[in-house]
Amino acid sequence: MPKNDFDILVIGGGPGGYVAAIRGAQLGLNVACVEADKLGGVCLNIGCIPTKSLLTSAALVNEMKNAAAHGITFADMNVDLGPAQKRSRAIAEQLAKGVGHLFKKNKVAHIEGRGRLLGGGRVEVEAPDGSRQTYTAGHLILATGSRPRDLPVLPIDEDRIWSSTGALFQDEAPETLAVVGAGAVGMEFADVFHAYGTKVTVIEALDRVLPLEDADSSAAVERSFKKRGMDIHTGALVESAEIDEGSVELHFKDKKGEAQTLKVQHVLSAVGRIPNTEDLGLDAAGVDLDDRGFFVVDEYMRTSAERVYAIGDCAGNQLLAHKAMHEGVICVEAIAGQGHGTVDYKNVPNCTYCSPEVASVGLTEEQAKEQGFEIDIGKFPWVGNGRALAGGHTEGFVKVIRDTQYSEILGAHIVGPHATELIGEFVVGRHLESTVEEMDRAMHPHPTLSEAIAEGALSALGRAIHI
Repeated sequence: MPKNDFDILVIGGGPGGYVAAIRGAQLGLNVACVEADKLGGVCLNIGCIPTKSLLTSAALVNEMKNAAAHGITFADMNVDLGPAQKRSRAIAEQLAKGVGHLFKKNKVAHIEGRGRLLGGGRVEVEAPDGSRQTYTAGHLILATGSRPRDLPVLPIDEDRIWSSTGALFQDEAPETLAVVGAGAVGMEFADVFHAYGTKVTVIEALDRVLPLEDADSSAAVERSFKKRGMDIHTGALVESAEIDEGSVELHFKDKKGEAQTLKVQHVLSAVGRIPNTEDLGLDAAGVDLDDRGFFVVDEYMRTSAERVYAIGDCAGNQLLAHKAMHEGVICVEAIAGQGHGTVDYKNVPNCTYCSPEVASVGLTEEQAKEQGFEIDIGKFPWVGNGRALAGGHTEGFVKVIRDTQYSEILGAHIVGPHATELIGEFVVGRHLESTVEEMDRAMHPHPTLSEAIAEGALSALGRAIHI
């Protein structure tokens, strides 16, 4: 093909975009990916990967606080966020370079710059030096991602008011930090900074932390954070902030409606994300957005414009990297005429990597009741699992919500050690339409944390063995 003409042109090199590009190349298509920044997008560079690196460091710090129980003693323990932060950057850079190597291996062209649609399958790319070049493609995939949402009363400046991006680049833990927003991002950073000595206060407008999770999971994490010395205010609304050279004074109303004032060195604003769908030439291409600014797509990720597709955060539903990757594969295989199932948005796992970890898939107990299901609830505590006891991590539980009519797994919720790894078993179980009985009959090795999956299933039947 001519140098500037491709079968597929992907705009955005994040998890959805780069996976779509690689899968397209595997299918024999001529593919290019337009990315203005580093390949890997938010996830690899300033999101999932460096955050999990910091959380791993924080978990090790917390483990050392209990080292005496393992016969490990030392005169004094000092912690320093700086080396952990540098380590997180090195890991992110390594993986971003890895995507570049995958592009070369699969013969995907990386076009550096910002892409804008011109209509008719044409895309103008503005390079870092300001020069412009036009490319054409039979199919265009928009994978432009999302960015942190700004609160009017807390304008992010990455100095006093951080977004998740700013928080990642701190090489010193502040003495005090307010985290506004108790979703996954807020709770993960609260965990990291607390481990490194920061006095952390979490403020959440809704009535509980991790509001997307099951109420039992939220309560367990809140108890754990408070036990470790963090202050948690739920049902609290930040009304104003006074920012000066060395501090931020927050004014908020607590759940009782009483006025509160909190003075801290820094604030982390973690109140959600908005799609990057501006300045893309959408009018020229005839691409529609919904009332929240996300692309309107069908089950194969097709937008309102012919041969223009959208995947990942900018296409709505769950703003998660693994969801974006699946959408990228589905989109490209549909373009290539290959059969592939569509995304089951009811079976997308949620993971929060704080300590204790939280993971879930399917319905919460409240949602199951609201939808009219007759349900049984099973909850197996980690204190009944030998491997958890041996590892010294017994906070939390495995909770299973069972439909009594068919014994279907309506939802599964895990709080505790390696929850984010264990949830995959329930994802596969639900994908294969397994019953709770089948989850137990699949033999689990002993002694392992995975035994709690079977025990949780048995608990939903009212016959757990080890409690």
